[in-house]
Amino acid sequence: MKLPIEAHGTATQDEHGLLSVRYENFLTSKSQKNNFELESTEAKSTKIVTHLFEDGPIEDVPTAWLKLYLISMRHFKPNELNLENIFSVLPNIAWTNIGPVRADAINNLITEENLKIFAIDKFPPMTDFVVPEGVRIADSSRVRLGAYLGKGTTVMHEGFVNYNAGTEGPNMIEGRISAGVFVGKDSDLGGGSSTMGTLSGGNKEVISVGERCLLGANAGIGISLGDDCTVEAGLYLTGGTKVTLLNENKVVKALELSGKDGILYFRDSLSGKVCARPNKSEFKLNKVLHDNN
Repeated sequence: MKLPIEAHGTATQDEHGLLSVRYENFLTSKSQKNNFELESTEAKSTKIVTHLFEDGPIEDVPTAWLKLYLISMRHFKPNELNLENIFSVLPNIAWTNIGPVRADAINNLITEENLKIFAIDKFPPMTDFVVPEGVRIADSSRVRLGAYLGKGTTVMHEGFVNYNAGTEGPNMIEGRISAGVFVGKDSDLGGGSSTMGTLSGGNKEVISVGERCLLGANAGIGISLGDDCTVEAGLYLTGGTKVTLLNENKVVKALELSGKDGILYFRDSLSGKVCARPNKSEFKLNKVLHDNN
């Protein structure tokens, strides 16, 4: 799917404005600008048509929701759409069993006996609005709308995928994929592992994980991994980590190795030094776990 896009759906709103949008149909737009049209500005639920002509910074709630939909529906990969301003545009919402409620109004409903609040967040769980084909998600609350999950991806209970982040598929995700991070096919993020995203210390540096990589349990990366890389369990690599290159007998900053293929990163258990050497083993996912998603 390419721009310009015309999206039809149903919007939920209160007296202060829009809360959420559920898009249903996507067409080629004939509009020459970004805009949206509401059938009613007073009804709690109303039809909406949103036109996305050009990909600029986000200026309104319908455009924010449309871009999140387009990523989760796999029409655009993470970092391919401009999501600037999304945090200032989207309101804080209590996602409840009676629908979205503006967070600062939830106390007016808290006395209702059957009220269930699932989350208070700007982003809803992805699977409340988009369910990609061929994935497994053990705890759907841990995947935000705007995540991209490629076919064959499994996200286990402790796995987390932020908006504007995701997997090419197939992948096993038992760790955290932070905003802006994209993981190549056949890679595994072990339990408790983490990736430094553009919202969690990475700033403008976009971290990626290549194909056939293994990020061990409780490991973490603040640099990109090329293809066929392994990071030992418990080892966190930041850009400034000093790494001893065993095959060259020299020390470099980890940032100098960012994106390079075929490296095994580990900590010497005697000296405590972080070391790197060519990765001689080839990591493979268990096909049985992902081919039948």
